[in-house]
Amino acid sequence: MARRFESARRGVTATLDDDERALLGGLLAEVSELLDDGSVPSTDPLEALVGAGGPTTPPADPAVARLLPQGAKDDPDAAREFRRLTEKGLRARKRETLERARATLERPGALVLDAEEAHAWLVSLTDVRLVLAERLGLRTDEDADAVLAEAATSTPEDPRVWMASVYDFLTWLQESLVAALMERQGRR
Repeated sequence: MARRFESARRGVTATLDDDERALLGGLLAEVSELLDDGSVPSTDPLEALVGAGGPTTPPADPAVARLLPQGAKDDPDAAREFRRLTEKGLRARKRETLERARATLERPGALVLDAEEAHAWLVSLTDVRLVLAERLGLRTDEDADAVLAEAATSTPEDPRVWMASVYDFLTWLQESLVAALMERQGRR
């Protein structure tokens, strides 16, 4: 059973059992796959360097669109141009971060994260939670309350109950990571 992140001499640590590691690793891999647009890296050196040359329209999947939001809500032309210039690079960075977090799960023993790994976990947990939130229809606190009420009266076999409990677990894990990092910062 998971033990919250805590500040330690070598970084931040948490204890996860094999099932929790498998769950987290699977979720991180699934979100990375969602972000894979199947595009081939550009042969234009400048385009490859800055990650430009991407699509100009938002992703069709609402969960991916939530991970890659519009850059300018009130100016469609600016939003298209911003997306063209940034989406490829953002997708690549998010996938690298998800992989960095996932790789830490392969180490034996307690999960011990240095500062860069902890940052990767914070970003990755946010991305996984955003995807789950979109799948659950969570936009407001009231939405979250409604999903919790629904989960309380539904059967455990209901996929929404499972997604809600995973979302809750990820929220708890992320909150404990933030608290451990704040504690470390307070010691400096």
